[in-house]
Amino acid sequence: MASKNGCACHCVLVNLASCLLLAAAAVSVLAAGRVRSPAAVHHHSLSSASPLSRAAHAARELVNRHQVQVRSLEAGLAEARASIRRASRTRSCTPDAGSGAGGFVPSGAVYRDAYAFHQSYTEMEKRFKVWAYREGEPPAVVHKGGAAVTGADGIEGHLIAELEGGGGRLRARHPGEAHAFFLPISVANIVSYIHRRDMIDYWDPQLRLVAGYVDGLAAKYPFWNRSRGADHFFVSCHEWAPILSAAKPELRANAIRVMCNADMSDGFDPATDVALPVVSRREPAPASSERTVLALFAGGVARGGAVREALLARWEGRDDRVVVYGRLPVGLDHGELMGRARFCLCPCGGREGAAAASRRAVEAISAGCVPVFVAAGGDSYSPPFSDVLDWRRFSVAVPADRVGDIKDILAGISDHHYAMLHRRVLRVRRHFRLNRPAKRFDVVNMVIHSIWLRRLNLTLPY
Repeated sequence: MASKNGCACHCVLVNLASCLLLAAAAVSVLAAGRVRSPAAVHHHSLSSASPLSRAAHAARELVNRHQVQVRSLEAGLAEARASIRRASRTRSCTPDAGSGAGGFVPSGAVYRDAYAFHQSYTEMEKRFKVWAYREGEPPAVVHKGGAAVTGADGIEGHLIAELEGGGGRLRARHPGEAHAFFLPISVANIVSYIHRRDMIDYWDPQLRLVAGYVDGLAAKYPFWNRSRGADHFFVSCHEWAPILSAAKPELRANAIRVMCNADMSDGFDPATDVALPVVSRREPAPASSERTVLALFAGGVARGGAVREALLARWEGRDDRVVVYGRLPVGLDHGELMGRARFCLCPCGGREGAAAASRRAVEAISAGCVPVFVAAGGDSYSPPFSDVLDWRRFSVAVPADRVGDIKDILAGISDHHYAMLHRRVLRVRRHFRLNRPAKRFDVVNMVIHSIWLRRLNLTLPY
């Protein structure tokens, strides 16, 4: 990806040329490496009777078979990259079964490159396979599995249910056909069963648990070691996920971390990590025909950062058009209020955190309310799906030092401009909708597509 603040799909495509060159170079090296010297062949024939040499031969055969599988996977990914580049260049894409007869085809200014996105999504549906490690038993380390979390409200559980179920469309039949490997590490389980407030060493037992789990997989299978974890991913909506991922340097630096905490100042890297939107299955309240509230913020939690505190200090209870609550009063419905608001305020940074900003933005979009990100200069929140969606086209950004001017800024947006923003919010709403089972282009499949894009940007050195 080209940018720390947003990884555009078209930037992904620019990188594909270098990936293809790397793949070609790797194939050339492999072709040269397959030629053995006569001396080597003679040495093998002399020692073939020894148990040690038979074991070595079996190991070489396993490695050769493994490399053939990887080359086949990489060839398929190279074809996918080429088709995405072609779709972007020709502004067309391959028809797919889901886009006919009323199916959805991405289009419009909300996308960085709608043609590339549609082709990439089609390639993902056709090719992408995931292997989930079975090692580890709940509840101490790993997730309980898809069947046990299907009823959960959190996006984490629904995504895992789709990865492990989903009609089997994503599941690899064996590790050799997998493009990516799912590490079923549960940060929530680790915190619940290992963490104690009176522990002398606050983090060490949890970090050792994660490191030991990854080391065990690396010792048993070749897949972690072949890529140093770059084609592996884990999923967590827990606020400690960035901390526990540091248990293994390669897990933090190389693996695809799918996290709700998408704060780049906390180590989130949009090039390799995926912002997991905070969603639930609650249906939004019906939108009012007239949105009489200019801007809305309702806290709902006791803690918050400096941006939120500044927002409350300036606006709470002070204006009937900029409606701000530190905690929503009893008897008021948050969804109903958002249905009457033009703009919904999403403070970023501080203890409020990136996950809270994500939750507020998704709630706003679900209610047809234009999200307004209020952030200090040092805040660096990466919105979900920013490699595909151009958030500037359907949201508003306000610097934290202009909290006092929010009413003037938002009131200064013309009715025509607001109507355009509102239409675009309604256009992207399908990408943040949670369905069980998952549907094409919904939030679960958009997260899977984000993982696919990051795997697509990786070329294994074989």
